[in-house]
Amino acid sequence: MNKKYDAVIIGAGHNGLVCAFYLAKAGLKVRIVERRDTVGGAAVTEEFHPGFRNSVASYTVSLLQPKVIRDMKLVDHGYRVIERPISNFLPQEDGGYLKLGGGLERTQAEFRRFSEHDAKALPAYYDALENVAEVLRDLALKAPPNVGDGLKTLIDGARQGRRLAKMPIEQQRDVLDLFVKSARTFLDSWFESEAVKAAFGFDAVVGNYASPDTPGSAYVLLHHVFGEVNGKKGAWGHAVGGMGAITQAMAKVCRDAGVEISLEAPVYRVLVNGERAVGVRLESGEEVMADIVAANVGPKLLYERMMDAVDVGPEFLKRIKAFKAGSGTFRMNVALSELPRFTCLPEPGEHHQSGIIIAPTLDYMDQAFIDAKAHGWSKKPIVEMLIPSTVDDSLAPRGQHVASLFCQQFAPELPDGRDWDQEEDAAADTIIDTVEHYAPGFRASILGRQILSPKGLERKFGLVGGDIMHGNMSLDQLWTARPVLGHGSYRGPVKGLYMCGAGTHPGGGVTGAPGHNAAHEILADRSFVGRMLRRA
Repeated sequence: MNKKYDAVIIGAGHNGLVCAFYLAKAGLKVRIVERRDTVGGAAVTEEFHPGFRNSVASYTVSLLQPKVIRDMKLVDHGYRVIERPISNFLPQEDGGYLKLGGGLERTQAEFRRFSEHDAKALPAYYDALENVAEVLRDLALKAPPNVGDGLKTLIDGARQGRRLAKMPIEQQRDVLDLFVKSARTFLDSWFESEAVKAAFGFDAVVGNYASPDTPGSAYVLLHHVFGEVNGKKGAWGHAVGGMGAITQAMAKVCRDAGVEISLEAPVYRVLVNGERAVGVRLESGEEVMADIVAANVGPKLLYERMMDAVDVGPEFLKRIKAFKAGSGTFRMNVALSELPRFTCLPEPGEHHQSGIIIAPTLDYMDQAFIDAKAHGWSKKPIVEMLIPSTVDDSLAPRGQHVASLFCQQFAPELPDGRDWDQEEDAAADTIIDTVEHYAPGFRASILGRQILSPKGLERKFGLVGGDIMHGNMSLDQLWTARPVLGHGSYRGPVKGLYMCGAGTHPGGGVTGAPGHNAAHEILADRSFVGRMLRRA
C-alpha cells in the first residue's frame, strides 16, 4: 500500500526546501520529489574541472530573506557569506575604470572622477531607491491580494497599500518611475556620466532579456537592491562553499524536521481527481499521493508539461502560454591558472573580489540586446565575472582560481532554426574574446570551462527558455499578476495545488520568499478547512 503524505513538493530547489521546512515544522508529513541527483535546483556547487568547484547557475548572495535564515537556523549548519569589499568594478573602453561601493563617501570620490554633478546626486539617489526598496522588503514575505476574492481582495489590498499611501508624493512618484520607466530614462533623470549610469543600469538587465531602453526595466534594477548581507542592506556576497552550501544546509534542516527527499525522481504528471490535485505520478510509474501538491518549478513547466490540459482549463492554459519566459542568460564557469590582469588595473586587488562588469555604457547594453535579437547573441556580450576563490580557497587548487561568468544577451531560441547545441561553443568563445579585450592573457589562463546556454540551463535545471527568474519580471507579471491575475496568492487553478517557486511573488533570485509565503498560505487553508469541519 502506498504511503500517503500531507504534502508532496515538486522540486528540491531552495524555495521547495523552504516550503517543506515550514510545512514540516507545522507537523505535516512532507515529501519532496526531485528530478536531479542532488538538491538545490539552480543553487548548487559542482566540480566542473578536476580540482575546481563552483556555483553552477546561481552564483551570489543578497536576496535570501533574513527571516528564512533565522527560522531555518542556517548559520548553525554552516551558512556563511563573505561580503564584497566593493560592489562592482567596471573597466572602461578608454582604459579607465569605475568602482562602485565601499561606502557612500568612497563611491562619491569615484564618481567625481567622472562627474561632480553625479557625486552630489548620489546620496539622494540612494535615499530614493532605499525608500522604495523598503516597500518591497515589506511586501516580500506577504501573499499578494488575490484578485477575485471579493471583499478579502479589497481588505488585503488596502493593508498592503497602506505604507505606499503614507509615502510623501515625491516618493510615490519614484515608485511609479521605477515600475514603468526604462532604466535609461530613470537614470538619465539622476546622472550625466555614461560610466555612472552603466554602473547602476547593469542591474536592470540581469536575468532580463531586454534593453535598458525597454519600458519597465527600471524595476529589475530595483529588484536587485532590496536584499542584504550580514545585516547590511543592499550588499552582495560570496557563499562559502558556493551556493550549494546553502541548499545542502537547507536540506539537512528539512530532513531533521522529518521531510523525505527523493532524488532522481522526476515528475511525469500532477494527478487530479475531479477538481482537486491528489498527488503526482513519477516517470518511474510510482504515484505519490498527498492532500497538497506544491510545485517549485516554473509556471510554464508545471502547467504545459506536467498537467493534462483538461485539468488546467482552456482559459488558464491560454494565459500560461502567453506568460513570458526567457532571460537571455548564458552561464559559464572557468578554471583559471591565475587571476585575470585587467589593462586598467593589472595587479591583484579588491576589484578581483567584486562583481567585475564588462558593460561600460547603456549603449553597449542596448546593442547587446539588438545583436541578440538579430543574430542570436551579442557580438560584445554583457559579462559579470565573479572570482569566489579569492575569498574561498576550498574551490580551487592553491594559487589557482575559479570564475563565474554570468552573460547577457543570448536569445532563448536562436533565429533561422539554429540550435544552441551546435552554437554554444562559438558563443562561449565570443564571451572569452570580450573578457580578453579588457584582460589580455585571460584566454591563455583558462584550464577548463563549463558552458550552459539558455537551452543548457533548461535541460539541466528545468528553467524554461533558460529563464533564471522562472518568468519575466515585467509589470504585467509582478505581484498579484504573477503568474496569472486571479492566481497570485500561490494557489493553482485546481484545489490542493499550490505554486512555491520564483514564478510567483516576489519573483526571481535566491530569496526563499515564495517558499515561505506559499507554506503560510497552505497552512492558512488547512486551518480554515479544519475550522469548517469542526463547525459542521
